[in-house]
Amino acid sequence: MMTRNDCLARDAADPLAPLRDQFELPQGVIYLDGNSLGARPKAALARAQQVIAQEWGIDLVRSWNLAGWFDLPSRLGDKLAPLIGAAPGQVVVTDSTSVNLFKALAAALQMQAVDPATAARRVIVTERANFPTDIYIAQGLIQWLQRGYTLRLVDGPEQLATSIDADVALVMLTHVNYRSGHLHDMQALTDHAHAQSALITWDLAHSAGAVPLDLTACDADFAVGCTYKYLNGGPGSPAFIWVHPRHQAAFRNPLSGWWGHAAPFAMQPDFAASAGIRRALCGTQPIVSLALLECGLDVFLQTDMQAIRGKSLALTDLFIALVEARCSAHPLGLVTPRIHAQRGSHVSFTHPHGYAVVQALIARGIIGDYREPEIMRFGFTPLYTRFVDVWDAVDALAQILDQQAYDLAAERDAVT
Repeated sequence: MMTRNDCLARDAADPLAPLRDQFELPQGVIYLDGNSLGARPKAALARAQQVIAQEWGIDLVRSWNLAGWFDLPSRLGDKLAPLIGAAPGQVVVTDSTSVNLFKALAAALQMQAVDPATAARRVIVTERANFPTDIYIAQGLIQWLQRGYTLRLVDGPEQLATSIDADVALVMLTHVNYRSGHLHDMQALTDHAHAQSALITWDLAHSAGAVPLDLTACDADFAVGCTYKYLNGGPGSPAFIWVHPRHQAAFRNPLSGWWGHAAPFAMQPDFAASAGIRRALCGTQPIVSLALLECGLDVFLQTDMQAIRGKSLALTDLFIALVEARCSAHPLGLVTPRIHAQRGSHVSFTHPHGYAVVQALIARGIIGDYREPEIMRFGFTPLYTRFVDVWDAVDALAQILDQQAYDLAAERDAVT
């Protein structure tokens, strides 16, 4: 059985361990919620001061050129691209995940509508367990279009293949489920959608920076994702959108703002879309947030996604094994797949008093989070999570569960 000293030894031999020093992590805190909000890179504070004091404070409007503000969405997109299996000129960092998803869905439906082979299709497929905002965005788009589209909600990954049929115009999936941590087979589902002449959009919110991705090799159509989780861009940092090169010329941004114009400073009254991925832009960008994101992306330049994935699986394997060994007397249910090929970088367990347990952990400085129904969710960010953190977190969890069980038993005895 693994011991705490064994965990310390694994940390000492971990090639990613030095990267932890590049993040600001409070003393006495074990942070297992990087899948919700990533920790702050230490470099972000100095970068924020530079943007605010020098670029905004001194150089003022000249910084659009002097500091390269205007090119930030594209430059950061090119820096992020290798993490998702894309090439330069295929990604821009802009807006929120929800806004970018709306753009991708609207463009995909437009492309299908003008193709005689798919023009009659009116079905969008997604999972009922998808992140609610993704479902809401699709519902809102359907209502706005008023063209008879319907949203087909599928119960469980095993039903997806049979649900993607000849009636489907578009498939919208999140690569790693936000509750369970289930990881879809992107290649197989993309191939199946294309075999049915459907387009597919992937939400990479819980994938980018956590699991290896290759959108190009999978031949996906569109992808969106946030940057404030595993990419450590900061709260509300801008999201990204990827459009396959074969679709860029036909991509019609429903939010045709001036930043997506071919000649934005010509100030012409008619819209003409920019060539390439910049047509996915809309309005003026949030420069401070964009600038801070670069600090998170720069950490990834010091490693590779295969190393990150290897440590992620090792951390989650250890967590599952220790919880099941130390807490087997309690009503816990593993929600996350054991199979590596089906697991993201967070682990979820159910417990009848899951919310109370998570709050008790947080009171001890161990930060995870809770999702209905009864799900305790723990994220493992390989850039800064240690093996000894896993040990100490499970040790605290076992103590809390033992105490809770004792308190409940004492309460029952008192009643009887």
